[in-house]
Amino acid sequence: MCKYLIFVLVLGLGLVTSSFADPTKPSRFDPTPYPAQRVLYDFNFAQPEEGKIALKFVKNHLKAMKEFGDYENSHIVVVAHGNELHTLSRLNRAAYPEMYEQLKQLTDQGVSLRVCRNAAHSRGYQPDEFYDLITVIPAAVIEIAKWQNLGYSYMYPLPFPRITREKLLIEHPELK
Repeated sequence: MCKYLIFVLVLGLGLVTSSFADPTKPSRFDPTPYPAQRVLYDFNFAQPEEGKIALKFVKNHLKAMKEFGDYENSHIVVVAHGNELHTLSRLNRAAYPEMYEQLKQLTDQGVSLRVCRNAAHSRGYQPDEFYDLITVIPAAVIEIAKWQNLGYSYMYPLPFPRITREKLLIEHPELK
């Protein structure tokens, strides 16, 4: 009986609240502080440049945790095992000159960067041919499982082209 009464009250509150909804009113912002986070980013991209784009997800995560969370007690791990490995090799610095500085910026903030030895080998790299900021691990699959077993949240950033409001207005003039 008690469960039924609670259900009816919650349903009634939902109906009352929805009756005041207005599509012209602005959204709310929730600045609730986030607790420390342990996060695992899985990088496995078709194009080397996608890895560069995916690093922005990690940078944004760090920025948000600095502003709204327990940044000091958070930890982010990146496990790379796709074609983004080309951007992580010191042999390719001429093609990706800014990568070392970007990676250094992340490691200086506590991010752990790991590269799969199997993926490296299949792309023609030896373990010592990556930047000194990177740890080469035996296999991405067992590394990913290790961090998940330790309670790290799994993230797979999917890079895609950004559409701005200005571009949307060009494509949809009825929005002006």
